[in-house]
Amino acid sequence: MRIAFVNPQGNFDPTDSHLAAHPDFGGQLVYVRETALALAAMGHEADILTRRMVDPAWPEFSESRDAYPDQPAVRILRFPCGPDRFLPKEELWPYLAEWVENIARWYQAEGGWPDLWTGHYADGGLAAALLEEHSGVPFTFTAHSLGACKLDRLLQPDSSLVAAELTPGELLPALDSHYHFGARIAAERAASARAAVIIASSVREQSCSYSHSAYLGAVDARDHRRFAVIPPGVDLAIFDADSRSPREAELRETISAALDRDITPDRRHLPAVIAWSRLEPKKNHMALVLAFAHRPELREHANLIMITRGLDDPLRSLQTGSNIEQAVLRPLVAEIERAKLWGVVSAFSLAGQDAAAALYRWGASSGGVFCLPAKYEPFGLSLIEAMAAGLPVVATSSGGPPEITDGGRFGYLADPDDPGDLATQLLRLILDREEWQRLAVTGRERVLQCYSWQRTAEGYAGLAEEILRGERKGDPTFPLPDFSRGTGSIQLPQLTDWVMADLAPGEYCS
Repeated sequence: MRIAFVNPQGNFDPTDSHLAAHPDFGGQLVYVRETALALAAMGHEADILTRRMVDPAWPEFSESRDAYPDQPAVRILRFPCGPDRFLPKEELWPYLAEWVENIARWYQAEGGWPDLWTGHYADGGLAAALLEEHSGVPFTFTAHSLGACKLDRLLQPDSSLVAAELTPGELLPALDSHYHFGARIAAERAASARAAVIIASSVREQSCSYSHSAYLGAVDARDHRRFAVIPPGVDLAIFDADSRSPREAELRETISAALDRDITPDRRHLPAVIAWSRLEPKKNHMALVLAFAHRPELREHANLIMITRGLDDPLRSLQTGSNIEQAVLRPLVAEIERAKLWGVVSAFSLAGQDAAAALYRWGASSGGVFCLPAKYEPFGLSLIEAMAAGLPVVATSSGGPPEITDGGRFGYLADPDDPGDLATQLLRLILDREEWQRLAVTGRERVLQCYSWQRTAEGYAGLAEEILRGERKGDPTFPLPDFSRGTGSIQLPQLTDWVMADLAPGEYCS
């Protein structure tokens, strides 16, 4: 069986040259790459379809064909569309029809279609729907995140755009102009309705994100035949507790240097509470700082480490971050100053999966805890990565983490709006070494059993067989948005009343 992964925006190449170096090149690409490689290891064939760029800043993506040297059954196929240069994903919409036409011509010349298309993110989902029209081959849709839910987040009072004092009349046009939410939501509606199956990472993602009013009439989140829950996996060659990076010693030296700079000497032996996530309001770093500020016992027994990709000393150099990062960091620094937490908190930069794995193994060796306090987390890939490394976790009770931890059996859950609860759960683990050891072992076992890329690939393969037997079907009559045809002057849809009708500040899913 050949499965084609439809992913217009990507940096796929044999050495993963720029993975995580750009907001467009993050976890979604790891998901596609690892699932494709795992399918190939099972004896299937996989094509990763992405956009060709001829751009001096991205020389790795100028060739039309590429492959992973250890897995010839996975082809990386790059197709041009629009200008040669790199474009952010928000600017790809006018060129998707051209991209699809180039893919269709290539497969026709090769003499056959894949057995299944699988579209990733909104643009990949829409492109997969167009490819189904060309080929008659069905497709699945994996959104990874949904535009309407992101829009909800950006309308929250603590978002950086709201904090920038834009008026309501200015805010929505500004959001739509930058993110093209009208086009994204229209694409997601069409992909959801037409897909043979929608793939969600968790039951919560299905029941909450797809029940958003923006998708009414396109999909019913209660119709389980329209969905399959297939969680992502962990690369155990990188994250397993028994693995080691070639850079392990170097990375540990980087960690030690940062702690020597930020943590007072008498505290450097203490376990660390580790947070690794983007600096944006929804990730809720403030709750962690408040937990340390308001609970002296937590300060007495642990340090706080926040990883800030690309920012080496952000607590003392606020001007080096982006506007969004500065909007998060300023109140953090003010609370650190007020609560006299200097010497207790460290923030520094690490980048790459091997760096994350080395940090988690270091944290486990020192009796630390990984913490994900996000306001809402659709899944929580960083949780299972930390658990694989033998590092116990405390996570938000909102979103996917309750599924990952099986309701708290394999990691503790905390109310993200209650820093006191967060402090209590952290202290439970830090002070009870037997419980810490139990979760270090059982958390890793949970990942090995449920969250490998082989399990993810098995889910895709089994789903493909059901679709090819005709057991799962989408709605081919659901209208595709006009801009996807690429005819004449392309006008992207704007946010409309049906999108905005039920957006309620304070209520969002992802």
